[in-house]
Amino acid sequence: MSRRHSSSKRPITPDAKYKDKMVAKFTNILMEGGKKSTAEGILYGAFDIIEERYKQPAIDTFRKALDQVKPKVEVKSRRVGGATYQVPVEVRNDRRTSLAMRWLVSYSRARGEKSMVERLAAELMAASQGNGNAVKKRDDTHKMADANKAFAHYRW
Repeated sequence: MSRRHSSSKRPITPDAKYKDKMVAKFTNILMEGGKKSTAEGILYGAFDIIEERYKQPAIDTFRKALDQVKPKVEVKSRRVGGATYQVPVEVRNDRRTSLAMRWLVSYSRARGEKSMVERLAAELMAASQGNGNAVKKRDDTHKMADANKAFAHYRW
């Protein structure tokens, strides 16, 4: 980490199909090895499955899933006098969004469906309905922060 300059946020151009910056950001997180067109194909395919199978607007389902997965608090390790404490801290808004996207992608990759398109669609639907592994991860993060709130005075 540089001591002189803080890094600037890179502007994200909205995606071509939905003209939405969140969809473009999710595409970038979904992308592996610089293959952006493959990531777009996976995401748009998942959106098509959501609209076709579940008869819901895909962009609304996507936003609802993101809102369900976003964590409010997390724990950070803080070393005080030789002991390490898990200190609960509030999560900044941009970090909330990026954590939610990362969790959605990682847990959709771990699912058992046949293709990544089907896995992503199933995880987005599950998250928008309030269940699924990404929502469970958010709940576990909240539980851990709640269990360690006695150490909140070590916040820095």
